[in-house]
Amino acid sequence: MIGKSAFFLCLLAGSSSAFAVQQPKPFSARSTALKMSGGDVPALKPPPALYQGAVAAGAAKASAPFSKIFKLGIVSGCHIAFGAYLAITVGGACPGIAQTNPGLQKIILGAFGLPFGLIMTLVTGGELFTGNTALVTAAVAEGKTTKENLIKNWTASYLGNFVGSLLLAYLAFKSGTLGQGPASVAIATAKCSLPWDVAFVRGILCNWLVCMAVYMASGCSTMVGKMTAVWFPISAFVALGLDHSVANMFLIPLGILRGAEITVGQMFMNNLIPVTLGNIVGGALCVMAPFGTTLGSWFKKDE
Repeated sequence: MIGKSAFFLCLLAGSSSAFAVQQPKPFSARSTALKMSGGDVPALKPPPALYQGAVAAGAAKASAPFSKIFKLGIVSGCHIAFGAYLAITVGGACPGIAQTNPGLQKIILGAFGLPFGLIMTLVTGGELFTGNTALVTAAVAEGKTTKENLIKNWTASYLGNFVGSLLLAYLAFKSGTLGQGPASVAIATAKCSLPWDVAFVRGILCNWLVCMAVYMASGCSTMVGKMTAVWFPISAFVALGLDHSVANMFLIPLGILRGAEITVGQMFMNNLIPVTLGNIVGGALCVMAPFGTTLGSWFKKDE
């Protein structure tokens, strides 16, 4: 007992002395970026640096060869498809909750799935078309790349995302893990039954949140920071019932494979085309234009 008492007394003495030497640091308006412990790398960039970092990222993406963007687009298509796969497996398989508490079912659908798909893409450096509508657009507006490179990047990433999504749709179908669950058929049918203007607006609202997630995550240097920046906007867009073109590249073909009465033409004309156009507006205009006209040099004439 004496030995243990002496040990705890020493521990308390050491702890109290440690607290005694730590003094609160005065707040400085100049230190708006949070610092990582033991280093000089900001854990969170201040807004001007965040915008410039997004422009630099967009320029780098635009300068990559078509084949590289396409291959990384396939990877990102698979990542987003995995997220949608998980979402319909968990949140899409709660019929009892959906009837008694639809709000809870929606947040379950949003929380478990798409956030982890985007996290995999951002951490590994994949090429996601929806995020590129914001980053590459900013690089063009700032004169860091060309419109031709923007078209190359968007085309390669979109095609790559589509191939990756189709691959995962087929694998998910063949895996048999969805059982007799009707979620994929119901979701695909509902998405292809939307009026064109409704699908377009849902695409705008969706990519507004997705690109905010990408934009905020690009300013975080820690894994926890990136995950936090991604989780809230992405879970929100799914819970709100908005439309993401790349996620739909997985969900609609999976629904078709599982028996949804949807043609390929309906998939494109009723959903993917209006949603894709809406995604472009959401990423380029709703997210990057406000920052570009305040923190950057969009539309400013040379003096």
